[in-house]
Amino acid sequence: MNPDLARLQPYPFERLASLFAGVTPPGGLSPIRLSIGEPRHAAPAFVAETLTQHLQGLSQYPSTRGGESLRETIARWLQRRYQLPAGSLDPARHLLPVNGTREALFAIAQCIVDRGSAPLVLMPNPFYQIYEGAALLAGAQPAFYNLTAENDYLPDFDAIDDAVWERCQLFYLCSPGNPAGRVSDLSALQALIGRAERHDFVIVADECYAEIYLDETQPPAGLLQAAAALGNRDYSRCLVFHSLSKRSNLPGLRSGFVAGDAELIEAFFRYRTYHGCAMPPATQAASHSAWSDERHVVENRRLYREKFAAVTDILVPVLESTTPPAGFYLWPRIPIDDERFARGLLQQQNVIVLPGSYLSRDTAAGNPGARHVRMALVAPLDECIDAAQRIRGYMETL
Repeated sequence: MNPDLARLQPYPFERLASLFAGVTPPGGLSPIRLSIGEPRHAAPAFVAETLTQHLQGLSQYPSTRGGESLRETIARWLQRRYQLPAGSLDPARHLLPVNGTREALFAIAQCIVDRGSAPLVLMPNPFYQIYEGAALLAGAQPAFYNLTAENDYLPDFDAIDDAVWERCQLFYLCSPGNPAGRVSDLSALQALIGRAERHDFVIVADECYAEIYLDETQPPAGLLQAAAALGNRDYSRCLVFHSLSKRSNLPGLRSGFVAGDAELIEAFFRYRTYHGCAMPPATQAASHSAWSDERHVVENRRLYREKFAAVTDILVPVLESTTPPAGFYLWPRIPIDDERFARGLLQQQNVIVLPGSYLSRDTAAGNPGARHVRMALVAPLDECIDAAQRIRGYMETL
């Protein structure tokens, strides 16, 4: 067995199941699950139609690079969304479709990390646990930068020692962030690119929440946008990962892409030819349809805005919580231990939330997820309102 497997920690939902062992929720209340970030808005009907219309593709082996039409569609979307210079993004060199960004965010570390040089992989804390598992199985040591209320849940690059930067080979950035929903602005992204150039590491930007934002006039900035504004038209050391799961409510389609530095994309392509994870033709056709349409995405944002407005209005009097600029999570600070809070909420109100400490690791400065819980506003509006009212009732008993 690969000895690095023993270094993997239990996934947050395994820990949650153990925490809830022996708890009996009140029988008169239906369960409301706010713990998992699985979109529950309706999938676009036209995408499902496209998928079924292309099932003949099941009789063909797909290409690892994906079809030219899909790559061209994604390139047009990126150039339009992030105002990239015309012609700077070559669909043949700068893009690869992937089967959901989860597998790609994991696989990229296996491709990039040189395990023979005591490598570090930097990642946010709290974080998406795939980053940590990817680093460990690539033979690297995870290193964390804490996201706390004191730094508005954004990376503080100046707080990271030069010795850490020197050993860094890969830097995971999540913007908009999971779980706090904060957005790194263009100047912060440019500062990170400057550090990558000085210390020779690769930036992996998880931008999967980039299409869910509060203000229609202020879409979150992206890493390729920052690179282009600096004159880095090769997108050197920059890779971005996007998905249809959150943007288009298609988590079961398992469709996304990675884009950026052409040399890194070529190396990742070589890795993936052995990995054996090409996107099926029918999925490619459905993805082409989804990336070509913005109307359903605008409507998706409207639904989340409606839920945030309703829920925060109920919770503000009892809970330290604000609507984030992006994403679909609330990340409130709570007055008691987060495990105790989650267990008590289930026991009294049959509402399931995720303890913040399950998304974080202990550091010298403490666990930045402690005394927080993550609430995913993915359920329908009426369920979210019901959950908020129950949470408020629970808070009033503490």
